[in-house]
Amino acid sequence: MKRCIALAKRGTGFTTPNPLVGAVIFDDDFNIVAEGYHKKYGQAHAEVNAVKNANCDLKGMCIAVNLEPCSHHGKTPPCADLIIKNGFKKVVIGIKDPNPIVAGNGIKKLEDAGIEVITGVLGKECAHLNEIFLKNQIEKKPFIAIKTATTLDGKIACKTGDSKWITSEKARQKVQELRHEYSAIITGSNTIIKDNPSLNCRLKNGVNPTRIIVDSKLKTDPKSNVYNNDGTKIIILTSQSAHDSNKKQYPNHVELVICKEKGDYLDLNDAIKKLFSKGIPSILVEGGAGLNSAFIKEKLVDKLYHFVAPKILGDKESISFVDGFSTKKMSEALQLSFSKSTLFHPDILNEYYFTTPDYSNLN
Repeated sequence: MKRCIALAKRGTGFTTPNPLVGAVIFDDDFNIVAEGYHKKYGQAHAEVNAVKNANCDLKGMCIAVNLEPCSHHGKTPPCADLIIKNGFKKVVIGIKDPNPIVAGNGIKKLEDAGIEVITGVLGKECAHLNEIFLKNQIEKKPFIAIKTATTLDGKIACKTGDSKWITSEKARQKVQELRHEYSAIITGSNTIIKDNPSLNCRLKNGVNPTRIIVDSKLKTDPKSNVYNNDGTKIIILTSQSAHDSNKKQYPNHVELVICKEKGDYLDLNDAIKKLFSKGIPSILVEGGAGLNSAFIKEKLVDKLYHFVAPKILGDKESISFVDGFSTKKMSEALQLSFSKSTLFHPDILNEYYFTTPDYSNLN
């Protein structure tokens, strides 16, 4: 199953909105006969690739897969049927597929065919691997993460606004990997005006995320780098009033999405619903204190990627990565759940969850 997970990760950024899946075929002595993974959305599933890579009779063999084999006709035929056809005697599954179209039907089809099925093997690890897919299927919402880089005292910029660079090149390379992994990247109008970023993925063969700009008053310059036409989907979230009075000519490839207003700001809950309806399964928030805080206050964030550099600004007027909570007691502090730390010398990436979902029913 660990090998399945390692194989599945090779499809990161390419299989969306499908899950990451790896498959390993082995014999009774646990010798690996063949393996495969889901490489790209619309292409063959992991089980199909594993079978294609086998150079022997598969009758009586076992197959491990981190997610329940599909049982329906989609862009590809059912993998459960393929397993039955090839005479496998045992299927080892990490977690059940919560997709209503599958949801245990793949397992039932295998068992009805007389195949032994074992589930819940490394279930926690398999669920973590596909946390984006699971959130989409179970809650019908996008998986949202905040990425921030701060000094040891939690600052993202000096009081002058200078922020280049807090972290090292190694840490910034990891950010490019996150942009490849997430389907969309979102930032605020102030970041566009101040930094004029491109918000693209600079990995070789990386996938550019959809670029989303929260611009309730349409303040951003249509000639900003973020609006360059490089074939990437670009969305501006704005208000009806700004849209109606807009005199700027944004490029034709930029889509303006009108969202409800909540006081002087956009209703982020409404915005996220609209983005999910447009087929965006995951969002990486790369904004300033205002946007970060707005997402957190609305309880929309699942995960935090916190890069910490061994630097201290020591100035109370310097800019923090969150702001405006007015917490008066330590007992009122927002408690996150620690996931893991990774060293990108000399910086550290700490990962946290805002809520820890229970996927035990998928084992």
